[in-house]
Amino acid sequence: MTTTASRRTIAACIVATAFAFDTAPVLAGPCGEEITAFETAVRQSAKRPDAGPFLRQSVGAQMARQPTPESIKRAQTQAQASFDAALAKAKEMDVRGDQTGCAAALGSAKDMYNLQ
Repeated sequence: MTTTASRRTIAACIVATAFAFDTAPVLAGPCGEEITAFETAVRQSAKRPDAGPFLRQSVGAQMARQPTPESIKRAQTQAQASFDAALAKAKEMDVRGDQTGCAAALGSAKDMYNLQ
């Protein structure tokens, strides 16, 4: 049989482990704080109807053609993929300690995300 003290110790370890995995990762690179602040802003903008990733309008879209539901979905998917790739590159450059590369990739991610 397990003693009360042992049960409390086990329970405390379980709670501590749960809290450890529940915290957000801390980025320690040269632009980690900027990445974290931007990701926070992105999460906070989620309730705004116009917020989200976007790409520049294509030439085809400017030629008086009406978008189809499929073309809109394709553009949204491409915008999200491009944004995700830019943010992932910023994080990779941050881990490598590349301040210039991180700043450039984070700038690209910011340029393709509408926070409003």
